[in-house]
Order: sequence, then C-alpha cells, then structure tokens
Amino acid sequence: MLIHGPHEDAPGSDLIQEGSLVVVYERFDSMKAVKVTPKGQYSNRWGNFAMKEWIGVPYGSRVHARAPDSGWAYLLAPTPELWTAVLRHRTQILYVADISMVVAMLELRPGCTVLESGTGSGSLTTSLARAVAPTGHVYTFEFHEQRAQLAREDFAANGLSDVITVQHRNIEESGFPSDLHGKADGLFLDLPGPWKAVESAAACLRPDGVFCSFSPCIEQVHRTCGSLARSGFHCLRTMEVLLRSYEVTSSGLKAVEESVLGDDLPSGEPADVGGDPDSKRAKREDGAAPEEAHTAASAAPTLPSQAQVLARPVASGRGHTGYLTFARLAVTVPGPQPQAVLVVPAPAEGGAEQDTA
Repeated sequence: MLIHGPHEDAPGSDLIQEGSLVVVYERFDSMKAVKVTPKGQYSNRWGNFAMKEWIGVPYGSRVHARAPDSGWAYLLAPTPELWTAVLRHRTQILYVADISMVVAMLELRPGCTVLESGTGSGSLTTSLARAVAPTGHVYTFEFHEQRAQLAREDFAANGLSDVITVQHRNIEESGFPSDLHGKADGLFLDLPGPWKAVESAAACLRPDGVFCSFSPCIEQVHRTCGSLARSGFHCLRTMEVLLRSYEVTSSGLKAVEESVLGDDLPSGEPADVGGDPDSKRAKREDGAAPEEAHTAASAAPTLPSQAQVLARPVASGRGHTGYLTFARLAVTVPGPQPQAVLVVPAPAEGGAEQDTA
C-alpha cells in the first residue's frame, strides 16, 4: 500500500510491477483491488484487460481493453482512502469523513505511537499507519481471533507489517498490555462499552495524550464521559460528522421571448396566461379574449435550448454513523494540588455563607 510518495532513492517505485496491488477505477462508485500477474485477466462490463500490459506503466495510467472492446479504466495506487472504498467488510467500517477527523484530532504525526481497540476490517488502521509512518507505530487489538488473523494477513500483503502490530485481545475485559503503559501519544476505541477501558487508556497515554472513542448511541457517550472525568481527562468534546453529497446533472432549459407576453400588458401587470379564464390579468387591453391570449402565447417563438448545470443534495445520503468523543489526559504538576471548594448558599433569613473545603 502506498503510505508515502515515490522517493528519488527508490527509482521505479511509482511503476506497477508484477505482484503489485492496484485499484482499478472504473467510475466513482465502481472500484476493485487486484494483484497484478503476467497471466492475469481483468474483465468488466466494458471489456477484457490483459494484466501483462499493466506491468511497467506508472500508477494513474489509463489502460484500454483488448480489441474489439473499446472500454478503459484507470490504475491507481492503493492509498488508505481508496483501500477504505475497496476492502472486504468483515465488520461495519469507518469512512473517510470520520477517519479524517480522528487522525486530525489525535494530532498524529510521523514518529507517534497510537493504540487502537477494535481493528475490524482495518479501514481506520491503515490511515493511522500512514499518519505515523515511517518511524511511528500502530498497536491494534481485536477481540475476535479470526478477524485479528485476517487483518494481520491483509496488512502483511499490503506491506504494512513494519508499522502495524495486530494482537488478539479483549480490551474491555483485560485492558491494554502493561508494556504499553505510558507510551501512547494517541488512543482510539471502537467498542460496545468504551467506558470499561478508559482507566486502562489513561495508564497507556503519555501526559497530554489524546483519547478518542467512536459510539453510535448517545447513552454510550454519556457513560464514557463520566468515566473520562473520573480518570483525569479534561477538554471533553463530542461531535458528529455528517456527509452531504450532491448530484450534478445537465438539463436543457428554454426561454420564451418576453416581448410576446408582456409588451401589451399594463405596467406592473404580470402575464398570467393559462390560468383562470376569468382572471383580469389574463385579459389584454386591446380586448382580446383569454383564449386568444393563450393561443398567442402558445405560438410564441422560443430561444434555442441551452444546457444548464443543476446541483441538488442526494436524497438518500448517509446520515448518522456515530459520535466521536475526544479528551486530553491532564498533566500532573508537582507540588500541592488545589482542593475543591463547595459554596453553601446563605440561609433564607440572615446568617453568613459557609465555605467547605
């Protein structure tokens, strides 16, 4: 997988080789990941493609189907964003809108160590790896043993084993391993009960490290925030990222010459042709009947049809996916800590206020 751009010290790294992973882009909603082999064939509705012709061409190339077919497709490098669109779903995954917010709010950069619980299909994991590579590391945990093994195989096939370590472990029950305590710059939870792992997360984060949990229900958020407050976190913030797509179409619009309908109307009187026959606005000053006015309007010359670009929100757009809760681990300052002060209201009739430490 491409988590870094081509480098000058690695000539040919931007060329497709035998065994390369390629995302075949047919259209925005039709993509597929394939391994390139010399004898391989790729077929779709637009034709048949010989993979041997792909070897040696740069990523991003447009390739054509073999004669007599005339179809074509683009060969793209498998970035984390494209991998999210083509990976095999073993669980419900996070998509680009939520992933981008998680990576940004966790403040990840090359060299960071990040922990993840809830590997699933590995959608978020690949983006975390890209953010911390080449010198950082992602430790991801999955409670389902078979899913953990499949994710491990995917990361190895995509060349990410040096950046990602997958472990089979139930974080809700056992917490994070003790050898990771105090080593994480960021931490992400995608669990049914994230509040159960908050105490262990606090032990793993470095001071001022950032915590994030993903929960589909607000009741989960409420319980998690309570646990975060009791475990020394501050700057709690919950947000919902919504994606709104638009569909763009081209339509022909015809304009009626204004002079035919409006020249003989009184000033300020709109032409209401084809409406109520008894309407005064449909009558002309020269005494023409409404029917005659309607006939004249229907015979009005029109301008040539012009293509107009129209955009409108997609009616069936995906709405709520989940709530993202972020928090920052407080830094302990040496020395005596200030104690909370409880202010008791003054009695109703006289008396002084009391402060209780």
